[in-house]
Amino acid sequence: MCRSTMMVRGGGATVSEAMNAEATKGQVSARSRFRRGGLSIQSKLLIMLLGVSLVSSVIVGALGFVNGRQSLHDSAVDQLITIRAMRAAEVTTQIEAIRRDASLQSRNLSAQTMSTALNQAFDELQAREVTADQRALLEAYYADIFVPELEARSGTEFGDSAFIPSSPAGQYLQSQYTTRNLDFDADYDTLLTLDDSGDGTSYSAAADRYGDYFERLVTEAGYEDALLLNLDGDVVYSAYKGVELGTNVDTGPYGDSAFAQAYRDAIATNSVGTIVLTDFERWVPSLNMPTMWAISPIGNDAGITGALAVQVSLDSINDVMTGGQRWSDQGLGNTGEVYLVGRDDLMRSTSRALAESPDTFAQLAIEGGIAPTTAERVAEVGGTVLLLPVNTFAVDEAQAGRSGTIVGPGYLGRASVTAYAPLELEGLDWVVIARIDSAEAFAPVTDFTRTVLLSLMGILLAVSLLSLLLAQVFTRPIHRLVGAVHRVAEGDLDVTVPQGSRDEFGDLGSAFNDMASSLRIKQQLIDEQQAENEKLLLTLMPESVAARYKQGDEAITEAHENVSVVFAELVGFDEYARGLTGEEEIGQLNTLMRGFDEAAAKAGVEKVRTLRGGYLASSGMVVPRVDNVRRSVDFAQQLLGVLERFNAQNGTSIALRAGVDTGTVTSGLVGRASLAYDLWGDAVNLAYRVRSVTGEPGIYVSQTVHDRTQEMVNYVEAGTVEIRGKTETVWRVS
Repeated sequence: MCRSTMMVRGGGATVSEAMNAEATKGQVSARSRFRRGGLSIQSKLLIMLLGVSLVSSVIVGALGFVNGRQSLHDSAVDQLITIRAMRAAEVTTQIEAIRRDASLQSRNLSAQTMSTALNQAFDELQAREVTADQRALLEAYYADIFVPELEARSGTEFGDSAFIPSSPAGQYLQSQYTTRNLDFDADYDTLLTLDDSGDGTSYSAAADRYGDYFERLVTEAGYEDALLLNLDGDVVYSAYKGVELGTNVDTGPYGDSAFAQAYRDAIATNSVGTIVLTDFERWVPSLNMPTMWAISPIGNDAGITGALAVQVSLDSINDVMTGGQRWSDQGLGNTGEVYLVGRDDLMRSTSRALAESPDTFAQLAIEGGIAPTTAERVAEVGGTVLLLPVNTFAVDEAQAGRSGTIVGPGYLGRASVTAYAPLELEGLDWVVIARIDSAEAFAPVTDFTRTVLLSLMGILLAVSLLSLLLAQVFTRPIHRLVGAVHRVAEGDLDVTVPQGSRDEFGDLGSAFNDMASSLRIKQQLIDEQQAENEKLLLTLMPESVAARYKQGDEAITEAHENVSVVFAELVGFDEYARGLTGEEEIGQLNTLMRGFDEAAAKAGVEKVRTLRGGYLASSGMVVPRVDNVRRSVDFAQQLLGVLERFNAQNGTSIALRAGVDTGTVTSGLVGRASLAYDLWGDAVNLAYRVRSVTGEPGIYVSQTVHDRTQEMVNYVEAGTVEIRGKTETVWRVS
């Protein structure tokens, strides 16, 4: 068998070499025949036509493209700059109007009279003792009503008594007014019109008489709230009678706020013409909402009696910056917006993305690089003021006092065209940013570019097609034949050339097809013989050994460390085979051996050789494995399963006697005239011997295998064997 295999292999190599030589000569000959000294007439004509059309089209298209693209680009940027300037002018006008109105209101005679009367009434209440019930009512209100609501809306913990005024007058007023605000969405409007608490005090009388003035500041002038303070920093009146009523802004819980500092700055001027504007800050009495205040001293040329503080509506700022949320109607398309940013890099107006898509804003912001906690908080409260950071180059430039435009990532990470500038407002360090997605801003540029390129490509395509049409009519048969020759040179022998014409080209195609058919038949014979040789060789030895043998090595041996060996033999198969024909016996034996091979593949062991009644396998020889011992024992146990299924299907009682050992083995080719691949060494010898220590069927292992698998497999002692003068215990799998 081996000798004939070698002969076939030698014959195949000879034919293959001959074929390779012929193919090489054919390639050289073909290259010699088709090599030209220069370009053909067809190629020259084609190059000339394409060159003239390409140069003229590119020149005309390039001139129009550069001029048109730049014009459209400049137009998009100029439009954004114009919108930014308009919004900046509008918000400046809005803030200045608030300043003027606050100044006029503070010099109003009603405000002066109200300030004097309520200051006196507040001083009288300072001498009024707060009862235990009133104190308890106030503490319960903060502990059960206000502080839980504040913590729920702000996500921050506060003390129950942190906001209770320290003065008797403040505690009394809050017990009479503030504690009636039980529903923060409904009771605010009720408290706006509640001035007389019915307690008969001079404070209630003064509030009832002048409170309508503050009510109109809210309902008609559009302010969120209005506060009246005395010269000591006490909030003596509040339009909504919130938790700031009666609090002292100098010594109370809001002493560190921007509102308190603005009040102190305004009072320090001692001038009714002073207007101090605060930036947005989180105002606890408004449940931690962003608030902005305009504060002006109340009085006349003779002196001041306190201060008027009006809370600017955030909606009024947003209405200006969003244009009433009519972005598309005002030239900002589907993605453009204008917003304000403070010195802390936080927004001072709302985001268009939040206004239009509140449900998806959080995910959009997170994808744009915003912290998940911030994005989710913005979506929860429905606002971006003092929450959403804008860390962009445009903001940095505007805060440095520079104006300009830039194309780059916006605050949500999308590519944007941005126009930026500082906002000139006294007391407010804001910048105004106008942006629109680059894709939308430059959509006309993109459309124009596409039109120019498509037109140019259309012209080139038309000229190219016209030039190629006539040339291809004549050269098509030659191209087919050249392509077929190249495919044959690359090893594709199934190629044929169509014989459509009845001329010399047709005769040449017919001759080529005959040659390709002859080559294909010869190559098929060679491939079939080589495949048979490979198949026979791999049945005799592993692939690595076969590779060395084919390279010419004859004395091939390999030493292997840490290899487990399984030697298994069938017990009772001879008795079963006596009642079978030769073909039936071979068929049944092949069934068992196929089962053994499948078990070997599943367990990760390698078959070495198969005998009529035995099976030799190893683990860790061809593929080194750390757990080769466990795999060998598992394989031996799986052989029992194969025999059990065979016995159940055929009504037989064939048993298995297997031995397992591990150690050093040697593998290699044995013989010269008749090659055989075999495995030998101490591990093979011991595996062979331990299987027959008792003569009974079972799986027997050496002491080494027992020591390395005893935690995974149950063993019983089966006997001993003598190995090189030493007695070694043999164990049986129980």
